Amino acid sequence: MKDIKKILLKQVRRLTHAGIGACALLWTAQALADGMVPDTSVVIVNEANGETAVSVTNTDASLALLHVTIEDIPEDAESLVFVTPPLARVEASKTQLVRFILQSEKPLLTQRLKRVIFEGIPQNKPAAEAGHARVGVTVRQNLPIILHPAGLAPNRTPWTDLKWSLQDGQLTVRNETPYVVRLAQEVQLLPSGNAAMLPRTYVLPGDQISVSVSAKAAAQVRIHPATVYGFAVPAYDAPLAL
Repeated sequence: MKDIKKILLKQVRRLTHAGIGACALLWTAQALADGMVPDTSVVIVNEANGETAVSVTNTDASLALLHVTIEDIPEDAESLVFVTPPLARVEASKTQLVRFILQSEKPLLTQRLKRVIFEGIPQNKPAAEAGHARVGVTVRQNLPIILHPAGLAPNRTPWTDLKWSLQDGQLTVRNETPYVVRLAQEVQLLPSGNAAMLPRTYVLPGDQISVSVSAKAAAQVRIHPATVYGFAVPAYDAPLAL
């Protein structure tokens, strides 16, 4: 098991420049890691249900505290979901059910994106030997939360509806859909192959993102999208409007 984790982590490091494209390996490595391990790679809260639940397993050999916190992304600071329990004692090899409850006062019009951190805090720490300091280490799992509006049909390929354009050295992507699109930060202009780097690994509904590029003309842009669960799929070549 340790050898498998080392191999996977080495592969993740080599693919770090691909951003979200490496996440399939990353989450496989996380699933094999010690600490508090959730049973999913993304938390999806459907507005129609009002809540969802995630099972978190303490894979350590001793009792630990599970601390769960919700984080806003910089582009969306509205408090829309809360978690219960935020703190729980979990025995070794046992699981804790964590509920995510939607608290939006208005109906959701588009998907919304948040983050959740599952942190395991060890409790049974052996005493340090005389003259030696002991450092405690906590393991965190940082996962996305997607809030899905009631009545919105699932879309397995939302990246195909992104609008890309190139003008005056600016590559622009617009998301006119109600879906959060996840993709690697690096994209390539075709046929030149010149690379550009997006500022983040997601494009929110209503987003318009522009980055400077060296190419003055191109026919397509090649992106490396990911599914809603963060797993990489084959590259997609989108047309460019000039």
